[in-house]
Amino acid sequence: MAVFYAARALYHRPMHEAAAIVLAGGRSTRMGSAKAALDWHGSTLLWRVSGILARSVDGPVIVVRAADQRLPELLSSVEVVADGRADRGPLEGLAAGLRQLSGRARVAYLSSTDVPFLHPAFVRAVTAALGDQVDVALPEVDGHHQPLAAAYRPQIIETLEELLAADELRPASLYARCRVRRLTGEDLLGDRSVALHDAQLASLRNVNDPSQYADAYTVSGPMVTVQWRAGSSLARKTVTAWSLGAAATTVGIAVDAKLAALLNGEPVFGDPRLPLVADDDVSFA
Repeated sequence: MAVFYAARALYHRPMHEAAAIVLAGGRSTRMGSAKAALDWHGSTLLWRVSGILARSVDGPVIVVRAADQRLPELLSSVEVVADGRADRGPLEGLAAGLRQLSGRARVAYLSSTDVPFLHPAFVRAVTAALGDQVDVALPEVDGHHQPLAAAYRPQIIETLEELLAADELRPASLYARCRVRRLTGEDLLGDRSVALHDAQLASLRNVNDPSQYADAYTVSGPMVTVQWRAGSSLARKTVTAWSLGAAATTVGIAVDAKLAALLNGEPVFGDPRLPLVADDDVSFA
């Protein structure tokens, strides 16, 4: 959780196990407006997804935007980089993210902006599937491969650059030149944590148009357990809450700009918009 609250010194760039890249520069033509800035219960889709990824990896979270794109507010720890060339799809965005990552992590998880039900258990399962003999761990569920929910070896950047130079912009072109491990739904649910916390693989549910967004928005928040001090005793309750602040409000805890709590046993002291996911355990001092 330190990724939320501790500033990184620019001169100190350790090697991490996993980083994350979020592609925010799409035109969102079917949605009709930028997905990144869409409201998500007090924050934005981009805030929620980047926040969940910050909880999921130990390395940087990098948001890739279009060159002329204005992004909504982000966590202070998130790094932002622009696409090298406009309108060239996810491979261009992945390359921009990997260039920014610059050897700071062994694995990079690639995500779209529009997956509000993403769970850290899913991210960790996909990144863990990227063994030494694999370049890409690619979920392929119900016949659909998921390039924007996959893990990539940063060393593929040279292959990516060659493909982009040749205007080969399809993810399939990359996969044809890489060692790919395809992860079926059964494979993903074989991970105990995914089976427990994301049994429906809702991490793969995205919102491409206003109807899908409206349907997703009406889904109840994740079920989380909250513990707090009520007088001289401890109270405990299961509630639905999309964020740390919403969990606090639900049980009558005052919310300010910095909210102290234990999240799954780890201390946090940060923005009340910190995203919560299914089965989180929150304890307020």
